[in-house]
Amino acid sequence: MSTAASELMKTPLNAAHRALNAKMVDFGGWDMPVQYPAGIIAEHEAVRTKAGLFDVSHMGEIRVKGPGALALVERLTPNAVSKLAIGQVHYTAFLYENGTFVDDLLVYREGEQEFLLVVNAGNSDKDFAWVQQNAKGYDCTVVNESPVTGQIALQGPLAVEILQPLTATPLDPIGYYFYTHGEVAGIKCIISRTGYTGEDGFELYCAAGDTEKLWNAVMAAGTPKGLLPAGLGCRNTLRLECKMALYGHEIDDTIHALEAGLGWIVKLDHGDFIGRDALLAAKAAPAPRKLVGFKTHEKRDIARDHMPVVKDGQQIGFVTSAAPSPTCGFNLGLAYVPTELAKVGGTIQIEIRGRAVNAEIIPTPFYKRSK
Repeated sequence: MSTAASELMKTPLNAAHRALNAKMVDFGGWDMPVQYPAGIIAEHEAVRTKAGLFDVSHMGEIRVKGPGALALVERLTPNAVSKLAIGQVHYTAFLYENGTFVDDLLVYREGEQEFLLVVNAGNSDKDFAWVQQNAKGYDCTVVNESPVTGQIALQGPLAVEILQPLTATPLDPIGYYFYTHGEVAGIKCIISRTGYTGEDGFELYCAAGDTEKLWNAVMAAGTPKGLLPAGLGCRNTLRLECKMALYGHEIDDTIHALEAGLGWIVKLDHGDFIGRDALLAAKAAPAPRKLVGFKTHEKRDIARDHMPVVKDGQQIGFVTSAAPSPTCGFNLGLAYVPTELAKVGGTIQIEIRGRAVNAEIIPTPFYKRSK
Protein backbone atom coordinates (compact mmCIF):
# COMPACT_ATOMS: atom_id res chain seq x y z
CA MET A 1 0.00 0.00 0.00
CA SER A 2 1.43 3.37 -0.95
CA THR A 3 1.94 6.00 1.69
CA ALA A 4 -0.47 8.93 1.69
CA ALA A 5 1.08 11.90 -0.10
CA SER A 6 0.95 13.97 3.09
CA GLU A 7 3.09 11.37 4.91
CA LEU A 8 5.77 11.08 2.23
CA MET A 9 9.15 12.68 2.73
CA LYS A 10 9.73 15.68 0.49
CA THR A 11 12.90 17.10 -1.01
CA PRO A 12 13.50 20.88 -0.99
CA LEU A 13 12.34 20.88 -4.64
CA ASN A 14 8.88 19.42 -4.08
CA ALA A 15 7.09 22.70 -4.83
CA ALA A 16 9.26 23.26 -7.91
CA HIS A 17 8.29 19.83 -9.32
CA ARG A 18 4.62 20.51 -8.76
CA ALA A 19 4.92 23.93 -10.41
CA LEU A 20 6.36 22.10 -13.45
CA ASN A 21 3.34 19.73 -13.44
CA ALA A 22 5.49 16.69 -12.72
CA LYS A 23 3.82 13.32 -12.21
CA MET A 24 4.72 12.50 -8.60
CA VAL A 25 5.11 8.98 -7.19
CA ASP A 26 5.99 7.28 -3.92
CA PHE A 27 9.65 6.29 -4.34
CA GLY A 28 10.80 4.48 -1.22
CA GLY A 29 8.78 6.81 0.99
CA TRP A 30 9.76 9.97 -0.92
CA ASP A 31 7.40 12.10 -3.00
CA MET A 32 9.41 12.21 -6.24
CA PRO A 33 8.85 13.15 -9.91
CA VAL A 34 8.71 10.11 -12.19
CA GLN A 35 8.29 12.33 -15.27
CA TYR A 36 7.40 15.84 -16.41
CA PRO A 37 4.95 16.80 -19.19
CA ALA A 38 7.52 16.21 -21.97
CA GLY A 39 7.52 12.51 -21.02
CA ILE A 40 10.12 9.87 -20.23
CA ILE A 41 11.36 9.35 -23.80
CA ALA A 42 11.86 13.07 -24.44
CA GLU A 43 13.66 13.46 -21.11
CA HIS A 44 15.86 10.43 -21.86
CA GLU A 45 16.76 11.77 -25.31
CA ALA A 46 17.49 15.23 -23.89
CA VAL A 47 20.08 13.72 -21.53
CA ARG A 48 21.68 11.73 -24.35
CA THR A 49 21.82 14.65 -26.81
CA LYS A 50 21.61 17.90 -24.80
CA ALA A 51 21.02 17.88 -21.04
CA GLY A 52 18.62 16.93 -18.26
CA LEU A 53 18.35 18.14 -14.67
CA PHE A 54 17.49 15.69 -11.88
CA ASP A 55 16.50 16.17 -8.26
CA VAL A 56 18.60 13.72 -6.24
CA SER A 57 18.18 15.42 -2.87
CA HIS A 58 16.65 12.21 -1.49
CA MET A 59 20.08 10.54 -1.52
CA GLY A 60 21.84 10.08 1.81
CA GLU A 61 25.07 11.78 2.89
CA ILE A 62 27.21 10.52 5.78
CA ARG A 63 30.37 12.35 6.86
CA VAL A 64 33.16 10.40 8.57
CA LYS A 65 35.94 12.51 10.08
CA GLY A 66 38.77 12.10 12.56
CA PRO A 67 42.07 10.25 13.06
CA GLY A 68 40.37 6.87 12.55
CA ALA A 69 38.27 7.83 9.51
CA LEU A 70 40.46 6.21 6.85
CA ALA A 71 40.76 2.97 8.81
CA LEU A 72 36.98 2.83 9.29
CA VAL A 73 36.10 3.47 5.64
CA GLU A 74 38.74 0.91 4.58
CA ARG A 75 37.08 -1.60 6.91
CA LEU A 76 33.60 -0.78 5.58
CA THR A 77 34.31 -0.92 1.83
CA PRO A 78 36.17 -3.29 -0.55
CA ASN A 79 37.65 -0.64 -2.84
CA ALA A 80 41.04 0.80 -1.86
CA VAL A 81 40.12 4.11 -0.23
CA SER A 82 43.74 4.86 0.69
CA LYS A 83 44.51 5.26 -3.02
CA LEU A 84 41.99 8.08 -3.45
CA ALA A 85 43.45 11.56 -3.81
CA ILE A 86 41.81 14.42 -1.93
CA GLY A 87 39.17 15.67 -4.37
CA GLN A 88 38.64 12.23 -5.92
CA VAL A 89 35.53 10.01 -5.83
CA HIS A 90 35.04 6.31 -6.31
CA TYR A 91 32.21 3.83 -6.54
CA THR A 92 32.15 1.09 -3.92
CA ALA A 93 29.84 -0.83 -1.58
CA PHE A 94 29.06 -1.75 1.99
CA LEU A 95 29.09 -5.55 2.29
CA TYR A 96 27.85 -7.99 4.90
CA GLU A 97 30.23 -10.67 6.20
CA ASN A 98 28.82 -13.09 3.60
CA GLY A 99 29.86 -10.73 0.77
CA THR A 100 26.34 -9.59 -0.15
CA PHE A 101 25.31 -5.96 -0.38
CA VAL A 102 24.23 -3.64 2.39
CA ASP A 103 24.27 -0.92 -0.31
CA ASP A 104 26.38 0.62 -3.04
CA LEU A 105 27.72 4.14 -2.62
CA LEU A 106 30.15 6.86 -3.63
CA VAL A 107 33.11 7.79 -1.41
CA TYR A 108 34.38 11.39 -1.62
CA ARG A 109 37.80 12.03 -0.10
CA GLU A 110 37.55 15.43 1.58
CA GLY A 111 40.85 15.20 3.48
CA GLU A 112 43.44 12.73 4.70
CA GLN A 113 41.00 11.67 7.43
CA GLU A 114 37.66 12.99 6.17
CA PHE A 115 35.20 11.29 3.83
CA LEU A 116 31.71 11.97 2.49
CA LEU A 117 29.74 8.78 1.83
CA VAL A 118 26.78 9.16 -0.55
CA VAL A 119 24.26 6.33 -0.25
CA ASN A 120 20.92 5.34 -1.72
CA ALA A 121 17.81 7.10 -0.44
CA GLY A 122 15.93 3.92 0.43
CA ASN A 123 18.88 2.60 2.44
CA SER A 124 19.95 5.85 4.07
CA ASP A 125 18.81 5.07 7.63
CA LYS A 126 20.05 1.46 7.43
CA ASP A 127 23.42 2.62 6.07
CA PHE A 128 23.87 5.28 8.75
CA ALA A 129 23.15 2.67 11.42
CA TRP A 130 25.60 0.28 9.72
CA VAL A 131 28.39 2.86 9.74
CA GLN A 132 27.67 3.82 13.36
CA GLN A 133 27.59 0.17 14.44
CA ASN A 134 30.96 -0.54 12.82
CA ALA A 135 32.56 2.74 13.96
CA LYS A 136 32.88 1.54 17.56
CA GLY A 137 36.56 1.57 18.49
CA TYR A 138 37.53 3.96 15.69
CA ASP A 139 38.56 7.50 16.62
CA CYS A 140 36.22 9.45 14.34
CA THR A 141 32.82 11.10 14.18
CA VAL A 142 29.97 9.82 12.00
CA VAL A 143 27.38 12.46 11.07
CA ASN A 144 24.22 12.02 9.00
CA GLU A 145 24.16 15.15 6.82
CA SER A 146 21.21 14.00 4.68
CA PRO A 147 18.59 16.30 6.29
CA VAL A 148 20.67 19.44 5.67
CA THR A 149 21.96 18.57 2.18
CA GLY A 150 20.38 19.14 -1.24
CA GLN A 151 21.63 17.60 -4.46
CA ILE A 152 20.83 18.10 -8.14
CA ALA A 153 22.38 16.35 -11.13
CA LEU A 154 22.99 18.11 -14.46
CA GLN A 155 23.62 15.37 -17.02
CA GLY A 156 24.28 15.43 -20.75
CA PRO A 157 26.78 16.52 -23.40
CA LEU A 158 25.93 20.22 -22.88
CA ALA A 159 26.53 20.10 -19.11
CA VAL A 160 29.75 22.15 -19.18
CA GLU A 161 28.29 24.68 -21.63
CA ILE A 162 25.25 25.20 -19.39
CA LEU A 163 27.03 25.24 -16.03
CA GLN A 164 30.21 27.20 -16.79
CA PRO A 165 28.52 30.64 -17.07
CA LEU A 166 27.15 30.11 -13.53
CA THR A 167 30.50 29.52 -11.83
CA ALA A 168 34.00 30.98 -11.69
CA THR A 169 35.35 27.46 -11.11
CA PRO A 170 36.89 26.12 -14.35
CA LEU A 171 34.92 22.96 -15.14
CA ASP A 172 36.98 21.41 -17.93
CA PRO A 173 39.93 20.54 -15.63
CA ILE A 174 37.66 18.54 -13.28
CA GLY A 175 38.21 14.93 -14.34
CA TYR A 176 35.58 12.19 -14.35
CA TYR A 177 35.04 11.05 -10.76
CA PHE A 178 36.82 14.10 -9.34
CA TYR A 179 35.24 17.10 -7.61
CA THR A 180 35.95 20.49 -6.13
CA HIS A 181 34.34 23.02 -3.80
CA GLY A 182 33.10 26.22 -5.43
CA GLU A 183 30.13 28.47 -6.00
CA VAL A 184 27.39 28.03 -8.58
CA ALA A 185 24.99 30.96 -8.99
CA GLY A 186 26.49 32.38 -5.80
CA ILE A 187 25.71 29.21 -3.83
CA LYS A 188 28.43 27.18 -2.11
CA CYS A 189 28.54 23.72 -3.68
CA ILE A 190 30.44 20.53 -4.11
CA ILE A 191 30.85 20.35 -7.90
CA SER A 192 31.29 16.67 -8.70
CA ARG A 193 31.89 15.25 -12.19
CA THR A 194 29.83 12.14 -11.57
CA GLY A 195 26.43 10.79 -12.55
CA TYR A 196 24.13 7.84 -13.07
CA THR A 197 23.33 8.23 -16.76
CA GLY A 198 26.46 7.35 -18.73
CA GLU A 199 26.79 10.93 -19.96
CA ASP A 200 29.09 13.77 -18.97
CA GLY A 201 27.69 15.85 -16.17
CA PHE A 202 27.89 17.18 -12.65
CA GLU A 203 26.25 16.37 -9.34
CA LEU A 204 25.94 19.53 -7.25
CA TYR A 205 25.64 19.30 -3.46
CA CYS A 206 24.53 22.34 -1.48
CA ALA A 207 22.78 23.34 1.73
CA ALA A 208 19.18 22.12 1.64
CA GLY A 209 17.86 25.68 1.90
CA ASP A 210 19.73 26.72 -1.25
CA THR A 211 18.57 23.84 -3.44
CA GLU A 212 15.60 25.56 -5.09
CA LYS A 213 17.65 28.66 -5.94
CA LEU A 214 20.34 26.43 -7.47
CA TRP A 215 17.78 24.39 -9.44
CA ASN A 216 16.14 27.54 -10.80
CA ALA A 217 19.49 29.04 -11.85
CA VAL A 218 20.53 25.91 -13.75
CA MET A 219 17.09 25.57 -15.37
CA ALA A 220 17.20 29.22 -16.50
CA ALA A 221 20.69 28.80 -17.96
CA GLY A 222 19.93 25.51 -19.67
CA THR A 223 16.37 25.78 -20.97
CA PRO A 224 17.36 27.91 -24.01
CA LYS A 225 19.88 25.17 -24.90
CA GLY A 226 17.34 22.34 -24.72
CA LEU A 227 17.71 21.34 -21.06
CA LEU A 228 14.69 19.47 -19.68
CA PRO A 229 13.81 18.63 -16.08
CA ALA A 230 14.18 14.85 -15.83
CA GLY A 231 12.43 12.37 -13.55
CA LEU A 232 13.00 8.93 -12.10
CA GLY A 233 11.55 7.21 -15.18
CA CYS A 234 14.32 8.27 -17.52
CA ARG A 235 16.92 8.01 -14.76
CA ASN A 236 16.11 4.30 -14.75
CA THR A 237 16.27 3.78 -18.53
CA LEU A 238 19.48 5.81 -18.78
CA ARG A 239 21.28 3.82 -16.06
CA LEU A 240 19.95 0.51 -17.45
CA GLU A 241 21.40 1.22 -20.91
CA CYS A 242 24.80 1.68 -19.21
CA LYS A 243 24.44 -1.39 -16.96
CA MET A 244 24.65 0.66 -13.78
CA ALA A 245 23.40 -1.33 -10.80
CA LEU A 246 20.28 -0.40 -8.83
CA TYR A 247 19.87 -1.65 -5.27
CA GLY A 248 16.94 -4.06 -5.00
CA HIS A 249 17.48 -5.15 -8.59
CA GLU A 250 21.05 -6.06 -9.66
CA ILE A 251 22.36 -5.94 -6.08
CA ASP A 252 20.87 -6.72 -2.68
CA ASP A 253 21.50 -8.82 0.42
CA THR A 254 21.22 -12.10 -1.54
CA ILE A 255 23.78 -11.21 -4.25
CA HIS A 256 27.54 -10.89 -3.84
CA ALA A 257 29.81 -8.48 -5.68
CA LEU A 258 31.55 -11.01 -7.93
CA GLU A 259 28.39 -12.51 -9.43
CA ALA A 260 27.03 -8.97 -9.93
CA GLY A 261 29.95 -8.24 -12.27
CA LEU A 262 31.37 -5.76 -9.77
CA GLY A 263 34.66 -7.52 -9.12
CA TRP A 264 36.39 -4.32 -10.25
CA ILE A 265 35.35 -2.56 -7.03
CA VAL A 266 36.69 -5.41 -4.89
CA LYS A 267 40.39 -5.13 -4.04
CA LEU A 268 40.96 -8.40 -2.21
CA ASP A 269 44.54 -7.46 -1.37
CA HIS A 270 43.83 -4.07 0.20
CA GLY A 271 42.97 -5.07 3.75
CA ASP A 272 40.55 -6.77 6.06
CA PHE A 273 37.28 -5.27 4.81
CA ILE A 274 33.93 -6.70 5.87
CA GLY A 275 33.00 -9.55 3.50
CA ARG A 276 36.57 -10.24 2.32
CA ASP A 277 36.74 -13.86 3.48
CA ALA A 278 33.45 -14.71 1.77
CA LEU A 279 34.57 -13.10 -1.49
CA LEU A 280 37.93 -14.89 -1.38
CA ALA A 281 36.03 -18.17 -1.10
CA ALA A 282 33.63 -17.14 -3.88
CA LYS A 283 36.53 -16.24 -6.16
CA ALA A 284 38.09 -19.67 -5.63
CA ALA A 285 34.92 -21.50 -6.71
CA PRO A 286 33.07 -21.26 -10.06
CA ALA A 287 30.22 -18.74 -9.81
CA PRO A 288 26.88 -20.58 -10.14
CA ARG A 289 25.19 -17.60 -11.80
CA LYS A 290 26.06 -14.46 -13.70
CA LEU A 291 24.41 -11.17 -14.58
CA VAL A 292 23.85 -10.94 -18.34
CA GLY A 293 22.33 -8.48 -20.78
CA PHE A 294 19.56 -9.59 -23.12
CA LYS A 295 17.19 -8.34 -25.77
CA THR A 296 13.84 -9.66 -26.94
CA HIS A 297 13.09 -9.69 -30.65
CA GLU A 298 9.38 -8.87 -30.82
CA LYS A 299 8.23 -5.36 -29.96
CA ARG A 300 5.36 -6.72 -27.85
CA ASP A 301 7.73 -8.89 -25.77
CA ILE A 302 8.68 -6.43 -23.05
CA ALA A 303 10.28 -8.11 -20.05
CA ARG A 304 9.78 -6.49 -16.65
CA ASP A 305 11.73 -6.44 -13.41
CA HIS A 306 11.70 -9.74 -11.46
CA MET A 307 10.13 -11.85 -14.25
CA PRO A 308 11.33 -15.50 -14.18
CA VAL A 309 13.97 -16.89 -16.54
CA VAL A 310 12.79 -20.44 -17.33
CA LYS A 311 14.02 -23.68 -18.88
CA ASP A 312 11.74 -26.66 -19.52
CA GLY A 313 9.04 -25.00 -17.44
CA GLN A 314 11.27 -24.50 -14.39
CA GLN A 315 12.58 -21.17 -13.09
CA ILE A 316 16.38 -21.01 -13.38
CA GLY A 317 16.96 -17.27 -12.95
CA PHE A 318 15.28 -13.89 -12.90
CA VAL A 319 15.18 -10.53 -14.65
CA THR A 320 16.62 -7.75 -12.49
CA SER A 321 15.73 -4.74 -14.68
CA ALA A 322 14.20 -4.40 -18.14
CA ALA A 323 12.61 -1.75 -20.35
CA PRO A 324 12.29 -0.61 -23.95
CA SER A 325 15.48 1.31 -24.72
CA PRO A 326 14.96 4.75 -26.30
CA THR A 327 18.62 4.92 -27.42
CA CYS A 328 19.09 1.36 -28.69
CA GLY A 329 15.61 1.03 -30.17
CA PHE A 330 14.80 -2.43 -28.79
CA ASN A 331 13.59 -4.09 -25.58
CA LEU A 332 16.51 -4.92 -23.32
CA GLY A 333 17.23 -6.03 -19.80
CA LEU A 334 19.54 -7.63 -17.27
CA ALA A 335 19.07 -11.06 -15.70
CA TYR A 336 20.79 -13.55 -13.45
CA VAL A 337 21.17 -16.90 -15.21
CA PRO A 338 23.19 -20.09 -14.57
CA THR A 339 26.82 -19.55 -15.59
CA GLU A 340 26.68 -22.31 -18.22
CA LEU A 341 23.96 -20.35 -20.06
CA ALA A 342 25.65 -16.94 -19.72
CA LYS A 343 27.28 -16.84 -23.14
CA VAL A 344 26.92 -13.86 -25.50
CA GLY A 345 24.90 -14.98 -28.52
CA GLY A 346 23.08 -17.64 -26.54
CA THR A 347 19.33 -17.82 -25.95
CA ILE A 348 17.40 -17.77 -22.70
CA GLN A 349 13.66 -17.86 -22.13
CA ILE A 350 11.75 -15.34 -20.05
CA GLU A 351 8.22 -15.94 -18.84
CA ILE A 352 6.22 -12.93 -20.06
CA ARG A 353 2.47 -13.00 -19.37
CA GLY A 354 2.42 -16.80 -19.22
CA ARG A 355 4.51 -17.30 -22.37
CA ALA A 356 8.13 -18.50 -22.58
CA VAL A 357 9.70 -15.83 -24.80
CA ASN A 358 13.14 -16.22 -26.39
CA ALA A 359 15.72 -13.57 -25.54
CA GLU A 360 19.23 -13.24 -26.94
CA ILE A 361 22.18 -12.64 -24.60
CA ILE A 362 24.06 -9.57 -25.87
CA PRO A 363 27.16 -7.65 -24.74
CA THR A 364 26.93 -4.99 -22.04
CA PRO A 365 26.88 -2.11 -21.48
CA PHE A 366 24.16 -1.66 -24.09
CA TYR A 367 25.24 1.97 -24.56
CA LYS A 368 28.56 3.74 -24.12
CA ARG A 369 28.99 7.39 -25.03
CA SER A 370 31.65 8.42 -27.49
CA LYS A 371 34.20 10.61 -25.71
